[in-house]
Amino acid sequence: MPPCMYIVRLEQPFTSGRELLTVSLSLPPLSLRSALPLFLFLNKMGADMKITEKDIDDLPKNPANYTALTPLGFLERAALVHPHRPSLIHGSLRYTWHDTYARCRRLASALLSRSVGAGSTVAVIAPNVPALYEAHFGVPMAGAVINAINIRLNASTISFLLGHSSSAVIMVDQEFFMLADEALQILAKESKSNYNPPIMIVIADESCDPKVLQYALGRGAIEYEKFLESGDPEYPWKPPQDEWHSIALGYTSGTTASPKGVVLHHRGAYLMALSNAVIWGMNEGAIYLWTLPMFHCNGWCFTWALAALCGTSICLRQVTAKAVYSAIANHGVTHFCAAPVVLNTIVNAPQNETILPLPHIVNVMTAGASPPASVLMAMTRHGFRVTHTYGLSETYGPSTVCAWKPEWDTLPPENQARLNARQGVRYVALEGLEVVNTQDMKPVPADGTTIGEIVFRGNIVMKGYLRNPKANAEAFANGWYHSGDLAVKHPDGYIEIKDRSKDIIISGGENISSVEVENFLYQHPAILEAAVVARSDEQWGESPCAFVNLKENIEKSDEQRMAEDIMKFCRATLPRYWVPKSVVFGPLPKTATGKVQKHLLRDKAKAMGPLMKSKL
Repeated sequence: MPPCMYIVRLEQPFTSGRELLTVSLSLPPLSLRSALPLFLFLNKMGADMKITEKDIDDLPKNPANYTALTPLGFLERAALVHPHRPSLIHGSLRYTWHDTYARCRRLASALLSRSVGAGSTVAVIAPNVPALYEAHFGVPMAGAVINAINIRLNASTISFLLGHSSSAVIMVDQEFFMLADEALQILAKESKSNYNPPIMIVIADESCDPKVLQYALGRGAIEYEKFLESGDPEYPWKPPQDEWHSIALGYTSGTTASPKGVVLHHRGAYLMALSNAVIWGMNEGAIYLWTLPMFHCNGWCFTWALAALCGTSICLRQVTAKAVYSAIANHGVTHFCAAPVVLNTIVNAPQNETILPLPHIVNVMTAGASPPASVLMAMTRHGFRVTHTYGLSETYGPSTVCAWKPEWDTLPPENQARLNARQGVRYVALEGLEVVNTQDMKPVPADGTTIGEIVFRGNIVMKGYLRNPKANAEAFANGWYHSGDLAVKHPDGYIEIKDRSKDIIISGGENISSVEVENFLYQHPAILEAAVVARSDEQWGESPCAFVNLKENIEKSDEQRMAEDIMKFCRATLPRYWVPKSVVFGPLPKTATGKVQKHLLRDKAKAMGPLMKSKL
């Protein structure tokens, strides 16, 4: 092979400035390591080195052929191409793309007039309402960063998020104003003399109690529509000069420590928005139902994807099976996203809350937890086409997909559901996905049994955690983002999650996948929801403890008999040490995105004490 030309640029600091030295090296391919001692020496001496492989030309970037990637331009284009097409529908409110573009520019202008721009964070505490959608464009148009906050958090946690993010503005839906007000009181008390109260903007909604709105205004909050009126609908916003500029901040659940602030950039948001459309096969003009909270990973970046597609958003303040079926029938919904727990609610809804058969095929994307195969099969029977994805806040939401293969079409429904329950392969915008041995970072064999950790690399991985260098060092160790999720790789290259590293149950030295036990429990005809955690066991160290929520039509008076029936059901198929030795009945605690809060269940299992060794 011919040698490659490498350009080594060395900048050595001197007291009178910086002197630039450029060295050209002609080296055989892959033998740059021969020059490594020289580079290490120069680096030790304080030189900054940049090594680039020589191209066929030396043509530079210029304003005509290069611009920073940002999803904000999607909105401008949607307003140009389809100015009169509905962009947002919320109850009696209807906005067009022309309206939305003008409103977002007003928001950006109004923020800047109050010195809220680059370097500022704007927090939004709201359900799926138009103002939250508009903030995903208006806030970054001002150069600021949007921090969409989970509405189901308590006041003390929200107080921490507002303080950690140094939020200069809080946009809050009137239903949650009292929550925000309490959070600010906590923050003011903890900050003492350093407290600088943020600008408060209250989002009015005709479906909410007007007394709360009046209270908010009395506390000095500005009503959102009044705030927009102070802005310029023709504001000449500019995209960021650098696509690495932050566009959004979101916080992890923080179940064992303070939540971590996930920082996302414009480039990743742009790529994920387009990747969503490609992966899902979404058409221009899609009608999307907001069942997924926009505060969760910025609505998996569908906030920006819908502008790229000139689609229509149907907003829901509260998600119920009846509301989902009604939106499909009344608005022609073509797509929606939801956690498996929402899918479970849809397929188990009473007949009087459903509209079946569906008037058309509805595309559903699910992620957030491993969906039981039984739920996927039921959704298919109801006429929904389910795409299973997987990802994290740190990867802009879903970043792998269980891509459907034509050869699966002829398989029995049970086999189809089992295959579709896997987490699959990387998104088109993700450069690296692997399952590795945590000891040596080597990929595990594609045998479907060897467990390793899922790691990511590429443009849709977060910038990092805000003001948390220790967490960043751990998350990005060895040049990959570490998910903490344990999985196997199948012979076809598809990955499948077996558990979170902290959720693996170790019984008598043997690993038990809580996910696999849960998936089996969902096949029991009486079980609506199930979650499995470890319980201390005097004989085996740990054993599975099942928390179960029964279907509405199931007799619940004899829990002991039902627990025995569930264990018998498991013993017929599962390895004996996988069978839950404890069964607890009742609703499962969940996050706002439908994830079961296993840390709370682990606390309950711990409070139950160890399972005593049999005296027999």
